[in-house]
Amino acid sequence: MKLLRYGPPGQEKPALVAADGSLRDLSLHVLDISPRVLDPKALDELRALDPASLPKVEDGVRIGMPIANIGKLICVGLNYADHAKESNLPVPSEPVLFMKATSAICGPNDAVIIPRGSEKTDWEVELGIVIGRKAQYVEREQALEHVAGYCIVNDVSERAYQLERGGTWDKGKGCDTFAPIGPWLVTPDEISDLRNLDMHLSVNGETRQNGNTRTMIFSIDEIVSYISQFMTLNPGDVICTGTPPGVGAGMKPPQFLKPGDRMRLSISGLGEQCQDVVAWQR
Repeated sequence: MKLLRYGPPGQEKPALVAADGSLRDLSLHVLDISPRVLDPKALDELRALDPASLPKVEDGVRIGMPIANIGKLICVGLNYADHAKESNLPVPSEPVLFMKATSAICGPNDAVIIPRGSEKTDWEVELGIVIGRKAQYVEREQALEHVAGYCIVNDVSERAYQLERGGTWDKGKGCDTFAPIGPWLVTPDEISDLRNLDMHLSVNGETRQNGNTRTMIFSIDEIVSYISQFMTLNPGDVICTGTPPGVGAGMKPPQFLKPGDRMRLSISGLGEQCQDVVAWQR
């Protein structure tokens, strides 16, 4: 099942994707794709609906982030062996964790804003995990039972803020619009192999990232279990699991985003994002 939210920012409505690719409104059945809806029983109730009986959503509507009221946005850094290599950093022995501000979250096709004074804004296509059940000190064997689904996240990053301004990575990760999420939340039953998902990102039509989850260092079940040892994961929390090689900072010479650029991102079975890059304005 593919769930999504559509409509103007702050006025999104819940919907699902029918087998024919049409969007079908869920407003008569749920108020929103909220953390409550991510419970396995609630998802089963939605799965039992006949999409053909639901109102069709008109073409061309804005697609918003697929989950309302995301509580935490937790990220795993350097989780692809080939990305660690291009960054000239050792493969970590444990997951590297940082947080992105929830104020950075936007829809999958909303514009990405270059922060004021930025010269090193970068791209990162990532597989996102959406938590559906509370996870606290979860063992690896039970970790996937707490996952409601998966989505695409663009972990947009300002490298100078991240690496040259002192302190943690968070400064370069939490700027407004730095976390486009969606277009869909895809439930686990639609994904046959989490360790074989193609990941692609282009800038102005030129491929920058062309990776696969098979080069992930820490697997999805490891990540969920590991993070739950340090913080409680609640329904609606999203975990970004790292990016494959091809980021701008790793190019020779480095290349970064500028106003007028267009990014396209895709992951097998999870849809596509497209963001225009614009300059910050007061």
